[in-house]
Amino acid sequence: MDKTLAHQSRKKISEGKYYPLGATPLDGGVNFALYSRDAHEVFLVLYDDAASAPSDVIKIENKSRNTWHAFVHGVKPGQLYAYRVRGEFDPAQGRRFNEHKLLLDPYAKAFTGKVHNTDNLLLAYDPGSPSGDLSIDERDSAPVMPRCVVVDDAFDWGGDTPPDIPLDRLAIYEVHLKGYTAHPSSGVRSPGTYAGFVERIDHLKRLGVNAVELLPVQEFYVEDFLAARGLTNYWGYNTIGFFAPESSYAAGRGPGASVREFKALVRALHAAGIEVLLDVVYNHTGEGNERGPTISFRGIDNGSYYALTGPGGEPGRYYMNYTGCGNSLDLSSAPVIRLVMDSLRYWVQEMHVDGFRFDLASVLGRERGGFQRSASFFDAISQDPVLSRIKLIAEPWDLGTYQVGNFPVDWSEWNGRFRDAMRKFGKGDGGMLPEAGWRITGSADLYADDGRTAFNSVNFITCHDGFTLNDLVSYSQKHNEANLEDNRDGSNENNSWNCGYEGPTAEPYICGLRERLAKNHLCHLFFSLGTPMLLGGDEFLRTQRGNNNAYCQDNDISWFDWALAEKNAGFTGFCRKLIAFRALHLVLHGRKFLLGKDLDADGVADISWYGDALGTPDWNNPDGRLLCVRLDCNDTGQEADNSQLFFIYNQDFNARTVLLPPLGDTMKWHRVADTFLKGPDDICEPGLETVLEDQSRYAAQARSTVVLVGKPRA
Repeated sequence: MDKTLAHQSRKKISEGKYYPLGATPLDGGVNFALYSRDAHEVFLVLYDDAASAPSDVIKIENKSRNTWHAFVHGVKPGQLYAYRVRGEFDPAQGRRFNEHKLLLDPYAKAFTGKVHNTDNLLLAYDPGSPSGDLSIDERDSAPVMPRCVVVDDAFDWGGDTPPDIPLDRLAIYEVHLKGYTAHPSSGVRSPGTYAGFVERIDHLKRLGVNAVELLPVQEFYVEDFLAARGLTNYWGYNTIGFFAPESSYAAGRGPGASVREFKALVRALHAAGIEVLLDVVYNHTGEGNERGPTISFRGIDNGSYYALTGPGGEPGRYYMNYTGCGNSLDLSSAPVIRLVMDSLRYWVQEMHVDGFRFDLASVLGRERGGFQRSASFFDAISQDPVLSRIKLIAEPWDLGTYQVGNFPVDWSEWNGRFRDAMRKFGKGDGGMLPEAGWRITGSADLYADDGRTAFNSVNFITCHDGFTLNDLVSYSQKHNEANLEDNRDGSNENNSWNCGYEGPTAEPYICGLRERLAKNHLCHLFFSLGTPMLLGGDEFLRTQRGNNNAYCQDNDISWFDWALAEKNAGFTGFCRKLIAFRALHLVLHGRKFLLGKDLDADGVADISWYGDALGTPDWNNPDGRLLCVRLDCNDTGQEADNSQLFFIYNQDFNARTVLLPPLGDTMKWHRVADTFLKGPDDICEPGLETVLEDQSRYAAQARSTVVLVGKPRA
């Protein structure tokens, strides 16, 4: 050990307070508070810099409500610290204390760098022992551990005001913070950083999205097996610091630089009218299973933080693994609920974020009886004065349960059924008309029975987990060889189609077909009721070369190649115009479900369904691939929008002539979009729509989407 725990501190120490947890700067010093129910002794270790031996070791003498606390006089923001915790090492019973392992504060707001398990020093057990994780390792882990940073929350927000955009008006852009600018083609001064992202906000503004959903930016740990392969955890779904912005994304390297730079990013996005949603991982931690490293929670209070299990005489040796990541946090435990709630409030109140997307959120609702809509965590959120007013989005599944449509009324959900249905419909699978009808109109079958509305369905065709839009229409099989798992990882059920050739090709017909299908998918996304989420880079056809599980690829497989934005500028323009068209017509992002029952003053239904001959669609036809939808815009409360919208979704292999509903003598049909046409004729700017010469019919080409608007005659 780098300094004996019997050291007598020369600093003035007062009792301090048990709340708030973490390191809190106050007048004259810092209050330190650490929760540990079963620890025998707790030592606060102070450092002058990350490479030196401790400058002080302070035994914390005071414990209140299972929280160890002390006020250290003369300590200021920027101080580096960590903990050592002494207690029983009995893994079979769930106790894994090991005073030889330096521990990070679960409430630390910044770290001096990344955690690396060099020479297995982070393991609290002896990996060479026949008894495995039941044997203690007495090597000191301090040489490979970063230090926590005492952070001052003060920041010049410059009058920052959250955009507070209603969920039904959002157009979400899911993006990896580093990957957005890491590629040399980004042209930013600080590639792959918070500061670099700021330099590319102009692209988001031009595109028209008004919210970014950032893949995890809380400090994460790179799993040992990836490091051994020369890979890394690029996505970051392996959190080790729930209050700390990821240190490697900071351009500066001073203590707390990541905090300042993240706040500057939020400030800049808000100034551009763009909300910030964080993808957060409160279902597990980066410490893995019983063979994983001891970094923080495991060595501080294993039995309070984790859901434990085990046979017979070893009831606490193993970890419940609902996540597939080795462990699961125990969200029925009060200390864990408090940790998560405190973390969420910190990101809202101090970091000014606007909402969260919860990874594997079904884990958060697991109690002894399985998933519960009234689980303790959900109840805690619903009554919290800060968190109950922000945007809450669930990934509604985990390793063992699929809960789409089952979350509480104040939650929205990633709608996996929208993704699956519209991918199948978009590539031409037959028999998808009923399912497509539900998804296009907001998924009332999933959300209408519990008080939620159409915007609670977060619709997406692609996301970080899976193919990009370009790859969805270019590959029929996954190609994950670069992950070094013999292509076994990643989903085999992608509902993708390569259009006749696997991977890149210069063949004109295939390239044209792929672009048309990609445009169709975007139309399905932005013309359906619900909250649309676009995968970052899909607007210029970013590719991952067929890798549908690029979680470990921190390289040009995952990074945004901005040369594609120039090459595919026409496709980007198409996407931009779709977003603008959606924003113009309130009926496309209304709060109510469209069920064809509400009539306007002229007796026109809010929605009408057609086949190609003005009759009702042949819903039960197993070969059905064409669906037409008419929307009445008069009932939206938007005076200027007295138009009618007509959508032709022809996913058939053949062209189809579609009869058009008559508009009467005062209006005419105008073409807004036709994905069969080449750009820029594939979609019109508002006000420049093309009046149809034949007002009675439209020839919809094979595998195309057509959008018409009925407007008053000039």
